[in-house]
Amino acid sequence: GNISFSDLCFSSVTMPKLLQNMQSQVPSIPYAGCLTQLYFYLYFADLESFLLEAMAYDRYVATCFPLHYMSIMSPKLCVSLVVLSWVLTTFHAMLHTLLMARLSFCADNMIPHFFCDISPLLKLSCSDTHVNELVIFVMGGLVIVIPFVLIIVSYARVVASILKVPSVRGIHKIFSTCGSHLSVVSLFYGTIIGLYLCPSANNSTVKETVMAMMYTVVTPM
Repeated sequence: GNISFSDLCFSSVTMPKLLQNMQSQVPSIPYAGCLTQLYFYLYFADLESFLLEAMAYDRYVATCFPLHYMSIMSPKLCVSLVVLSWVLTTFHAMLHTLLMARLSFCADNMIPHFFCDISPLLKLSCSDTHVNELVIFVMGGLVIVIPFVLIIVSYARVVASILKVPSVRGIHKIFSTCGSHLSVVSLFYGTIIGLYLCPSANNSTVKETVMAMMYTVVTPM
């Protein structure tokens, strides 16, 4: 339920404004609106990351410890994981938004993107952005890379468990349980890591826009 709500809000942060701009042919957004969009975009992107990691742990327990599932994944633990995800994303999104708000934008204010993303805004700023870039790298490692590594470890254990299952029916059941989640994980983390943590000087605006469309629209869908 939380991941569905997060996906709905994640797409709603960017798509309605994009559709409005396309319909009106006047693609503009006020400064306060831009920072607000940035905050909620970061908020639901981070929330997606944490919830996907929690779901991977859930799949791991269900596959590797099926008889102990109810005792390990107790309602108390599930609620704690969800609450922790919501709280951590609040502070992370606020940190980046406040750091962006301290920058000055004194030249061309044309954003080559379909929403107010961090990278395009940093390119427009005429202030020193080294602190912002350092925080993106450090916090990105904590919010994106660590959950991604934990998901990989969880699925490595799941695969090891699959290899021990003698029946084809058991293997099919496990893959049907994990397949959709694993495909979302691949799309979501693949594009985000490629776009933010492994940036390339050769990345064109069109390429960055397509990659952003993949995790803001395609993945939630």
